[in-house]
Amino acid sequence: MSPMAPHRRPMVVLISGGGSNLQAIMDAVASDEIPGEIRAVISNRPEAYGLQRAHRAGIPTEIVDERGYPDRRAFDQALRTHIETYRPALVILAGFMLILGEELVVPFEGRMLNIHPSLLPALRGLHTHRRALEAGLRRHGASVHFVSRELDGGPVIIQASVPVEAGDSPDTLAARVLKKEHVIYPLAVRWVCEGRLALQGGRVHLDGIALEGPVQLEDLPAEELRRVSA
Repeated sequence: MSPMAPHRRPMVVLISGGGSNLQAIMDAVASDEIPGEIRAVISNRPEAYGLQRAHRAGIPTEIVDERGYPDRRAFDQALRTHIETYRPALVILAGFMLILGEELVVPFEGRMLNIHPSLLPALRGLHTHRRALEAGLRRHGASVHFVSRELDGGPVIIQASVPVEAGDSPDTLAARVLKKEHVIYPLAVRWVCEGRLALQGGRVHLDGIALEGPVQLEDLPAEELRRVSA
C-alpha cells in the first residue's frame, strides 16, 4: 500500500438534497478514515437538508441557486468561482442534481467525483431504481466515477452491487443500494486523499496501476475495508 499523504487534502462537496452521502464522507473525515478537510458544502437549493448536516459539523456552507442567474452559463461561472475560492484538491458531487457544463467540468477534470445509483454504463440518467425493476435486472448497484463532459460517462472507479429481490419496489431497492453508496464513496475519496487514485490519460490508476475495469467492492481485500462496513 502506498504511504498516506502527509497533509489533509482540501475538498468541496456539492449537494442538492438530503446529503446522506455527504454525511458518510463527513463521518469518515471525522474518524480520520479520510485524510481530507471539507472546506465547504455548496448547494443549489436553499432547502437542502444536507446544509443542516454541514452546519452541525461546523463546515461552511454556501447557496448558489441557478434560479438567480440569467442563464446556465452565468450560473456555471458563478459556481466555479465559489468552488475555486476554497482551492480544493477534490470536488465531490453528492446528490447534486444538475448537469454540469464544460465551464465546470473542464477546470476540475481528474479532480471531480460523482456517485451514480446504477452499475454504469447501464442506466445512466434518472430514475435508475424504477428502470432496473422494469428491465427485470437481477443485480443493481452504484458506481463512483470521475466526472467528464458526458453525462454519467466518466471513467468508473469502484462499484458495488446488490441483488434485486422479489417484491422489490423502487424505494426498497434504493435503500439497499444507498447502504453500498455509503461504503464505496468514502472509500474512493480516501484513495484520492491518500494519493493512491488518479485519472491519467483518460484511465483510472490505483496505486500506480491502470485499472482494466472498475474495482468491485466484493473483490477488495479485508485491509481496504478495515474502517468501513459493507
